Amino acid sequence: MKIGVIADDFTGASDIALTLAEGGMRTAQFVGIPEVSVGVDAGIVALKSRTIPVSEAISQSLAACDWLLAQGAEQIIFKVCSTFDSTDAGNIGQVAQALAEHMGTTHVMVCPAFPANGRSVYMGHLFVGDVLLNESGMQDHPLTPMKDADLRRVLGRQTTWPVGHIDRATVAKGAADILSALPTGNAMMIVDAITEDDLHTIGAAAKGQKLLTGGSGIALGLPANFGATPATPAWVGITGPGVVLSGSCSRATREQVAKYKATTPSREITAEAVMVGDINADELADWVMAQNTPPLVYSSADPAIVAKAQTDFGAGVIAEMIESLFADLAEKLAQRGVKRMVVAGGETSGAVVTGLRAQTLLIGPKLANGVPALRHGDMALALKSGNFGGPDFFTTALCDMERTT
Repeated sequence: MKIGVIADDFTGASDIALTLAEGGMRTAQFVGIPEVSVGVDAGIVALKSRTIPVSEAISQSLAACDWLLAQGAEQIIFKVCSTFDSTDAGNIGQVAQALAEHMGTTHVMVCPAFPANGRSVYMGHLFVGDVLLNESGMQDHPLTPMKDADLRRVLGRQTTWPVGHIDRATVAKGAADILSALPTGNAMMIVDAITEDDLHTIGAAAKGQKLLTGGSGIALGLPANFGATPATPAWVGITGPGVVLSGSCSRATREQVAKYKATTPSREITAEAVMVGDINADELADWVMAQNTPPLVYSSADPAIVAKAQTDFGAGVIAEMIESLFADLAEKLAQRGVKRMVVAGGETSGAVVTGLRAQTLLIGPKLANGVPALRHGDMALALKSGNFGGPDFFTTALCDMERTT
């Protein structure tokens, strides 16, 4: 293994897996830490650590790091969301610092930029499209509301290490100038990037660095450091019953839900129905299998509705109940013969993969920027970060899963 990735959620894991696979590396995504050795160029350990207690996130991440290093990984990436999802209590800064100290490294380059999906870092601030992160809708995220676009401040509240900044002007000069800007002592260094060329330059500067932290874009220039050349992952089309499961409440996903359910059978999972027991996985699975076209089951809702449910029932309680329902539903749908499953939202994706008892996911071709087709046995999966994909993503993903490349 050349590159080892620790991802703090399942959609982020498949996102960076696609980047490395398209870079020409033999890539596999693992659900949790495997029990056996594997022979790949890049291995991605998908954790569900983004919103768990800090101590647990650190413990799981260090265990994943040790396994990846034992496989021969020469470089570790701590993969976080391209919208830097975290609270002031954690977990990005704490985990990154713990990994750095565990590996005996000092400075850590940090860059969540992903220009293909409108994420850029300029003057240390994270932009989504042409607006600051805190004006993008992420300020209303039910679990990790992002109310500050200055990543230096965000990270500074999460780590005892100094937080520095390498600006775009330095990046534009080349890899050597980036390296010259890195400190000799402990520091987290936010690195600006507004284009894919910037990310390739950062990748060149990262050659030989033990640890990186960022979104999938930070991996764009890394395969070349190991002699890999770009390639399209092979895929044999999978046909059969399909379904869309959506738990994300992002603006992009709510638009996708509205577009899809306008022409397709759909069932909404409300917080009230879950809490009083008016909805269950068996009944939902029966309903899905009775439809003639891939239907939609969703809990995605407007932020005001989510906020009221959190007030009424407790944010942690309702999130756990809905995730448990999606996990049970995924298991029952697989048992009933569903072969194509599109999932929206990181927490929902984690629940679905848990329900499917998946251990290794094979990486297929791109369904949208940051979203590959994944193979789990004879099932095709798409695990979509809430903000990714166009308005017709659900329809196009289901169709593309059937095509052989």
